[in-house]
Amino acid sequence: MSHELLLKNVGRLVTMQEAKDREGVLGVICDAALLIKDGKISWLGKNSEEVKVGSSAQILDLRGRVVMPGLVDCHTHLVHSGSRQLEFNMRSKGMSYQQIARSGGGIVSTVTSTRETSIEDLYSESARRADEALQHGTTTMEIKTGYGLDFENEIKIADAIGLLHEKHPMDVMGTFLGAHIVPPEFAHNRSKYIDMLLDEMMPEMAARKWMTSCDVFIEEIAFNEDEARRICASAKRFGLAIHLHVDQFSSARGGEIAAEFGALSADHLDKTSDSGVDAMVKSGVVGVLLPGASFFSGGGSYPDARRMIDRGLVVAIATDYNPGTNPSLDLFLTASIAITQMKMTCDEALLAITKNAARALGLSDRGVIEKGARGDFIVLDAPDEYYPLYRYGANLVSHVYIGGREFFHRK
Repeated sequence: MSHELLLKNVGRLVTMQEAKDREGVLGVICDAALLIKDGKISWLGKNSEEVKVGSSAQILDLRGRVVMPGLVDCHTHLVHSGSRQLEFNMRSKGMSYQQIARSGGGIVSTVTSTRETSIEDLYSESARRADEALQHGTTTMEIKTGYGLDFENEIKIADAIGLLHEKHPMDVMGTFLGAHIVPPEFAHNRSKYIDMLLDEMMPEMAARKWMTSCDVFIEEIAFNEDEARRICASAKRFGLAIHLHVDQFSSARGGEIAAEFGALSADHLDKTSDSGVDAMVKSGVVGVLLPGASFFSGGGSYPDARRMIDRGLVVAIATDYNPGTNPSLDLFLTASIAITQMKMTCDEALLAITKNAARALGLSDRGVIEKGARGDFIVLDAPDEYYPLYRYGANLVSHVYIGGREFFHRK
């Protein structure tokens, strides 16, 4: 049976599509209406315009509220077990991320905890976090593996992501990050681990339809450029898209490498050079910035978003949710940090957590409110779309709809 949802009396419909008959770069339609049919947007326009709907259509009176696209979190590490608040305490006393990692903490501690957890418990723990993200307005989320770092446990994490993809209302896309770090048991035989990653893990990941991409952490404490080149070449042979963790702690040609590999996105970019930015612009790579991780890690160093945008780079923002350097799933808060610390405008930040974030995942039907797009939207208890950025930390999302159906209503 066909399902229709008509939104009436929308105060501000924030489409994220600039047009001559809309307001500003966010393409706002004031006093608007929106029709979603069978999960897709079929019409949008002024509230005063006539639109025909069936007798069984659901009609929702928004009473002047703000409607905008569902948020897209294009870089997370949602599936893991355990937490690392003790490391946060260590960092508060002066230890660096790298020092903690070299002493057996950091990613290794989460790997240990995750390996010891059953897939049932791993899914249950992660589903609670996914619920939290949805309540903050996220309707599409990328989730990486990378806390298993052996065949059995990387597959276990991928299958937990698969359970979220199957059971959770958010649209979940999986990324294989077996190249997160070299696990301790392979510290003296890196090539053997990489061979296992390519020969055993990669084919299994590519066979899972929800695992759509591959990521590599290119850094002194992780993988070098030549190793990344092997891994990415293998991923592309299996039809997986490429994302890269680059230039987080040092400038290591991250932008140039992402451009060379034809990556969808290059993520972090705290230390990326002008030449790296220019290479990404030329090849169409989206720069995914993670200000929440910079904020929580301390030190006061952030990616230079203003420089990147002014050089023509399409910039997205993601939470980088993970248990070590950013245990937050609030994209509006993350956008507020980008505005205050990275000199982004409010408009740029809102585009970065919707339309641009969808582009970083290779999606054109998310992050926008336009005919033919999926019917993912959120309703805000706010006078305009800027208010949630201004009232940072307050959750002003009152309703979340995915494919035209309600999955959250704040009472």
